[in-house]
Amino acid sequence: MNFISVELHLSVKPVEIETLVEDKIVTTESIVGGETGACEVDTSQEPYEGMVFESEKSARVFYDEYAKREGFLTRIVSSRKSEHDGTIISRRLACNKEGFNLSSPNTGQVKIRKRESKREGCMAMILVKREKPGKWLVTKFMRDHNHPLVISSKKGRPTPDEKDERIRELSSQLHHTNRQLAARREQLRTFMTYIEEHTMCMLKTIEGVVQNIREVESETRSSS
Repeated sequence: MNFISVELHLSVKPVEIETLVEDKIVTTESIVGGETGACEVDTSQEPYEGMVFESEKSARVFYDEYAKREGFLTRIVSSRKSEHDGTIISRRLACNKEGFNLSSPNTGQVKIRKRESKREGCMAMILVKREKPGKWLVTKFMRDHNHPLVISSKKGRPTPDEKDERIRELSSQLHHTNRQLAARREQLRTFMTYIEEHTMCMLKTIEGVVQNIREVESETRSSS
């Protein structure tokens, strides 16, 4: 009876399997139970231990948005699976500069070009565990980086709606510019017409003056 009792106790004890994505190392760890309360997550806030998410994906999206604001990239460092059903029960997300690049030995005569290492041993990370379906809890958060953060000033690719809106704005600006150009052209035409009329009037006046001078000179010669 004691042997049967022990067997039953072991059969219901779940075991977690941790798979390290980069190093392919598998370890085991027993599940830690606990109840947590649901809460709304503000996407503009900083992660903290005890934060609750509805799913692993929502936690990943939240950490990616946080990383984008802070100026670093993220990657999945490790995952843990339940031995009972194989589902993911924890994720460790970290800065993409976490760890160090492993050197690959040369094989035969093939030379492997060394690339500049992008890993700097950064410790910034977040660990989320599934407490129960619909509840993923942040159990560990490390904020500090050991490298400069770079906030990109480039905007993402515009959506179709944003493109259409931009096209409408440019079309409106072009239409307004064309109207202004047409108005300036009309003003210039009016001014040139005025100049031509004024010139013709001046020519007639000059011709009249010249004609008067000639008549006076002719009368003077006749009287002498």
